[in-house]
Order: sequence, then structure tokens, then C-alpha cells
Amino acid sequence: MQYRTLGRTGVQVSSLALGAMNFGRIGRTTQDEATAIVDTALEAGVNVIDTADMYGDGESEEMVGKAIAGRRDDIVLATKAGLPMGQERNHQGSSRRWLVTELEASLRRLGVDHVDLYQIHRWDPNTGDEETLAALTDLQRAGKIRYFGSSTFPAYRIVQAQWAAREHRLSRYVTEQPSYSVLQRGIEAHVLPVTQEYGLGVLVWSPLASGWLSGAIREGRDITTHRSAFLPERFDTTLPANRTRLDAVERLAKVAEDAGLTLIQLALGFVTAHPGVTSALVGPRTVDHLRAQLAAADTVLSPDVLDAIDEIVAPGTDLAPQENHDTPPALLDPSLRRR
Repeated sequence: MQYRTLGRTGVQVSSLALGAMNFGRIGRTTQDEATAIVDTALEAGVNVIDTADMYGDGESEEMVGKAIAGRRDDIVLATKAGLPMGQERNHQGSSRRWLVTELEASLRRLGVDHVDLYQIHRWDPNTGDEETLAALTDLQRAGKIRYFGSSTFPAYRIVQAQWAAREHRLSRYVTEQPSYSVLQRGIEAHVLPVTQEYGLGVLVWSPLASGWLSGAIREGRDITTHRSAFLPERFDTTLPANRTRLDAVERLAKVAEDAGLTLIQLALGFVTAHPGVTSALVGPRTVDHLRAQLAAADTVLSPDVLDAIDEIVAPGTDLAPQENHDTPPALLDPSLRRR
């Protein structure tokens, strides 16, 4: 396992981090299975576990808490808040009212008195940066969080938050958690240059592109991955965007084979090769899935392999731009761009 410094915090974290989104009902993972996954990850040297309040409506946090009981001090524990928790209109967002309330709920579910990293799950256009940063700074000073970060923020909002922290003399976001993979490279053009400029640690999610880079999705095979069952449109290869992805996967698989690597090793080695990336989050549903991903822990891609990847998917290119999660609201809501 490789270890890197998380931004400018001085905290050493593993280059592969364990994402717990699949714990519970989302991945149909039982407590015993989740604990076995955590055990295997820790034994391999993983020291970061990332979850969120809304994964299974708190179920993931509860399962993580039970799995790490008695060994919490050796784990860099991260969670997130901001996406809706139920139907009540104020049970979401990044207002002081909600963050203070929801952090207490997360700590209770996790069975801990603090988290190491508290992340705003998505930028909240209804809440000012000063409101959010002031609340997070107070929670940090109270000892309930050690650091805080953003997740899937557009680049310009990352910059704005840094300036707001400076202007109001508040603590700042020290990490960003964007989506990044061989097939979705858009953040190379905007987010990663900004996080590097401000010295943020970067924990990337979906490095296997929702299973497209797991090796399970290949030409001529039926697609039977867990995610394809509830997001079929993302895997319908009759659609042009998905056909383009499948063609890229076939070419990438050949590059991996020629280099003596699995497709998973190629995919994870690619994202961790970027100097702006601290760790890649893997989200296994089974121990076998995790072991296949841990095989990439010490993978270092040669310049020739990286060049071959660039020829297949150009730097800064998203093969599925419709699946971006950091699109500015004005591009999605016509009322925000019309008088």
C-alpha cells in the first residue's frame, strides 16, 4: 500500500480508500459481510473509510460504526452530509441548522465522538459560503470534526469557498471528493488544477466508472452488474454514448493485457497516478471484489501505458458528460438562465 499526505493536513492516508456506500440496502451487504470487508481492507493497509448520512438513510454509517468498534483510533473516518434525508424540506443542504443537527446524528450512528473528515456532499446554492464555513469551523473548534471538505463541487465553487474562508477568517475546506476515472476525465481541465493550486487533498469516487472498468462489462457479454439492474439506461449499449464507452473499454482492456495488468489495476493505477489525486475510493460489495481492487494498491503505470490511455480517452474528456454531478444549476434549470 502506498501512503500520501492528505492535502496540507499532515495526515497520512492510503492511496486506496474504502467507500461504504454499498453497505446495507444499496449493495445488499449484511453486517457480517461489511465487517469482513472492513477487516480485509485494514489488514491490507487501507486506513481511510468514507461513508455518508444518506447511504441507506443512515444504515451505512451504522454498519461502519459496528465494523470499526474497538479500533477507531487507527482509522481516518470520513462522512458526508447535505443530500436529502427524508421528505422534510430542511433535512438537507448546508445550513448551520441542518449541519449541526445531522452531525450529531452521524456521530450517534457511527458510535464515535468525532469524525476526522466531514464533507459537504454537494454544493448547496441556497446557502451562502459564510454560513456553511462558520458552522463547520465551530464544529471543528468543538472537537466534533477534525477537518472538513467538499464533495463534487464545481471548480468555481471550490475557489469561491476558499476566498470566503479567507475573507471571513474561517477554517477552509481542505479536501475535495470528485468523480474521476479513465472514462470521465473532465476534472483534469478544471477541478484538479484548482485543488492543486489550493493544496487540497483529493479523494476520487467512482474510479471504476460504476463498473464499466471492473472487467465485467465486455463486448459480447450480458451486462449483469449490480448497478445495471437499477440504472439500466447507463448500460444500454444501443445508446451511442454507451457504445462509445464500450469501445473504449475494449481498447483499454488490450492495453492492460499487454502490460500484464487487470483492467481494475489499470483503472485504479491511472487515477492514483495523477499528482493531484491523494486516494481512490473503492466501493466493494463483497470481499472478493475488494481483493481484486486491492491488487492495484502498488500498481504504478509506465509512461508508455499512460500515453496509450491518453490515445483512447483524451485528457480532460468525459465520455458520458450527461452523468456529471458537478454541472452548474443554471445549465440544468432553464429558469436560472432566462429573464
